[in-house]
Amino acid sequence: MTHELKTIFNAYELAKKENVSCVLATVVFLEGSSYRKPGVRMLIREDDTMIGAVSGGCVEKEVLFQSQSVFKDHSAKLMTYDGRFRLGCEGILYIMLEFFSPNESVVHAFKKVIENRMDFTLSTTYEKEFGQLNGYGTFITLGAKTYPLNPYTKQQSNAHSFEQTMPPCKRLLLIGGEHDAVQLAHFGVSMGWEVRVAVTPQENKSILDFKNIDELLNYEPELFPVEQIDEETAVVLMTHSFAKDLKYLMALKNVKPMYLGVLGPIKRREKLLDHLLEQDMDISVDFLESIHGPAGLNIGAETPQEIAISILAEILTVIRKTEPMMLKNRAQKPV
Repeated sequence: MTHELKTIFNAYELAKKENVSCVLATVVFLEGSSYRKPGVRMLIREDDTMIGAVSGGCVEKEVLFQSQSVFKDHSAKLMTYDGRFRLGCEGILYIMLEFFSPNESVVHAFKKVIENRMDFTLSTTYEKEFGQLNGYGTFITLGAKTYPLNPYTKQQSNAHSFEQTMPPCKRLLLIGGEHDAVQLAHFGVSMGWEVRVAVTPQENKSILDFKNIDELLNYEPELFPVEQIDEETAVVLMTHSFAKDLKYLMALKNVKPMYLGVLGPIKRREKLLDHLLEQDMDISVDFLESIHGPAGLNIGAETPQEIAISILAEILTVIRKTEPMMLKNRAQKPV
């Protein structure tokens, strides 16, 4: 959810330039089940524009209505939304609403943490009762310093607290610049991930070929900056060139991304692994076993768009440590 908070900060900066006040809504507690879980946030502008969502779309109108008093007196409040009678979700959401006005030092520190791909922590104090909660709200710890998200928030000694450590933004690195990479980049951007595409200088690609991505990397495989790949990065190798794929795998052999997928059939993957071992007999077995190839889940995908969805679905199952299945077949948890 780091990318959602990043979007909220960006939206706040724009609102500030337009002299529009903002309120932050945070789901701090849940009884039962709901579409979204505690820790999800959305921003409400005073002109009734909403950035993000705390549900599938059914709670937001009530959040907008309840936020009006926060705009008026800047005092935080807790609201509840009982989905058992309105939605059939069988859950009660507890949502903290607070005036959102981080000062420039907070915004600057947040940007630095995001840029440097560092963890950070959010802590929201609240009481489980509907109504005004003067002085309650969220503190954010960025590096060695802790800041309130607005000047009205004070430390609360005997309050409930929802705490959340946020990792760096999820990043999708696509190695290859063909049409299927364009489609996969599009869906990655739609998920809110940071998306980078790597090509070689001979391919004559520009960032304009990949709409809304964060960065285009132009390097020969041997010179690729592998140190930029961390444990919050998913890598998909899709150059459509056996020789290039082999060179990139040699460059990637000592990194540990959260996912490494290779496009192409099983025989191609096995051939790549055989050539890797021929070039480096000491290559790690863990690295070889970490390669997902063919990349993607078997969902009957045929078009580049469908293949992109199947790859992203596999990435999510890997990083969330889940087994893909139809939800209707999921075993019911014992009561």
